[in-house]
Amino acid sequence: MSWRANPLNTKSVAYSGSASPLLASKTPVWRSKFIVACMALSFVGLAGRAAYVQVVNNDFYIRQGEVRFSRTLELPANRGRILDRNGLILASSVPSPSIWAIPEDVEQDKVKLAQLAKLLEMPLADLKAKLAEDTNFVWLKRQIDEGVAQQVATLGIKGIYTRKEYRRQYPEGEAAAHVVGFTNTDDKGQEGVELAFNSQLAGKNGTRRVIKDRLGRVVEDVGDTVSPTDGKDIQLSVDSKVQFFAYQKLRDAVTQHKAKAGSVVVLDVQTGEVLALANYPSYVPGKRSNLTPAQMRNRAVTDTFEPGSTMKPFIAALALEKKWVTPETQIQTAPGKITIAGATITDAHPHGVLTVNEIIQKSSNVGTVKMAMRAEPKEMWEFYSQAGFGQKPQLPFPGVVSGKLRAYKTWRPIEQATMSYGYGLSASLFQLARSYSVFARDGELIPVTLTKTDEAIGGVRIMSEKNAQAVRKMLQMATAQGGTAPQAQTIGYSVGGKTGTARKQEGKGYADKKYRAWFVGLAPIDKPRIVVAVMVDEPSNGKFYGGEVAAPVFSETVAQTLRMLGVQPDMAIKPQIVIAAEEESF
Repeated sequence: MSWRANPLNTKSVAYSGSASPLLASKTPVWRSKFIVACMALSFVGLAGRAAYVQVVNNDFYIRQGEVRFSRTLELPANRGRILDRNGLILASSVPSPSIWAIPEDVEQDKVKLAQLAKLLEMPLADLKAKLAEDTNFVWLKRQIDEGVAQQVATLGIKGIYTRKEYRRQYPEGEAAAHVVGFTNTDDKGQEGVELAFNSQLAGKNGTRRVIKDRLGRVVEDVGDTVSPTDGKDIQLSVDSKVQFFAYQKLRDAVTQHKAKAGSVVVLDVQTGEVLALANYPSYVPGKRSNLTPAQMRNRAVTDTFEPGSTMKPFIAALALEKKWVTPETQIQTAPGKITIAGATITDAHPHGVLTVNEIIQKSSNVGTVKMAMRAEPKEMWEFYSQAGFGQKPQLPFPGVVSGKLRAYKTWRPIEQATMSYGYGLSASLFQLARSYSVFARDGELIPVTLTKTDEAIGGVRIMSEKNAQAVRKMLQMATAQGGTAPQAQTIGYSVGGKTGTARKQEGKGYADKKYRAWFVGLAPIDKPRIVVAVMVDEPSNGKFYGGEVAAPVFSETVAQTLRMLGVQPDMAIKPQIVIAAEEESF
């Protein structure tokens, strides 16, 4: 018999609240107390932490708040001006705002950002790249025009700000560039006087500590404000009118003779002041986007070269000092050449018997060598050194060089001979100009200065007054008929000087068709006031002698400078007659 359960007979089970196994079990009292205690402890911990942060150790959080809302604003000092000897401005600072941003706060308005990029003259992509460089601070454009800064402010872009800065202006432009130099965007001197006198010109920036709101507006000053100290003005010895005229005539000569470059130096031999120092090619200090090293070089003080025949007057002076000769002593220069240690030195053409005066007038190599070889190497070296060769000029310009004058103990006879007419040693144009102050100041070598002074200076005597005047007469003869530089003659003023022409070194030898041409002289001849030195590098338009290329620049610069200084003419003003120059030996 099978059995099948009857569902109707199944016993049903009902649970009441009191009968539930879970609800029926009693919760321990300690558990509820533990939970309440944990909650209480949490609140106590939070209260303690709040007290610790706000009262006990709040420095860190104050600093973090300051980072976000406190700013130290730099109050820029006004850089000092650079003035010429007459008070005319060569460099000055003008307000020039800069645009900066807090990138994390910048409003991302595509239209406004595009307008901002256009005002700042940069592609929108570049603007966005700058804003991605940092989250707290970036420069967008330094030293812009006031009008542009106002337009940027009008856009009202959150996170974009304007800061007051200064930009340098250079009224004399390229004419005075190598004297004045320039500053960078942080207003620090990089070249010339701007660099040499940077500590005096720069001044000291001030500071202002402020609290800003989330929109970047100053809402409160914090602490004391430190006012800026403006830089001091520097007054140079340079005369801006003489500087401009000298630069202009140099530029014209370099262009006319298709030369590589050129330099001019003008010294006041009464005070030692540099009245002009010009180089070509040059540059505009305020516009340097495509500047090349060739334009920046202050060639008058940084470039050295073999001075050639400009050294011959010093050999004549040494021979006079040693009493080996007088100005009228005759020396045989025929047949126009001399052989020393197997090497032959020649003149441009034979002259026969010449006096010492005529040797300098006609620039005879043979006559000069015969005087020089009477000297011991030490005597010749000492005289050159006393005249400033191999010595660094005391000028504040960066890159000033000392030239090269080897120790006399290493000289061979042929080297002593060639150094008498300017080969085998080197000097800058500035060194040459200063060395000729020995003849202008009756035997004294003068110190030089780039800042204005009204006092006459004393020099170091290296030769007698009588012999210096005798050499001056020789220099005058060199600019007269029969000399190598009649084109140096100046209307209204007597002049004297010496030409120089030398082949340029190329590798281990000398180039056949590359020359430097220069002229160094003084005026007026009886009581010199100025020394002017001119150098033209690689003239290539058919003329290359110093008497043809450099002497005319000297003539025009002398006339203009002496008129500016109020020096009365010492010669009757007559129509200038161009006389054929004696061919120079080099």
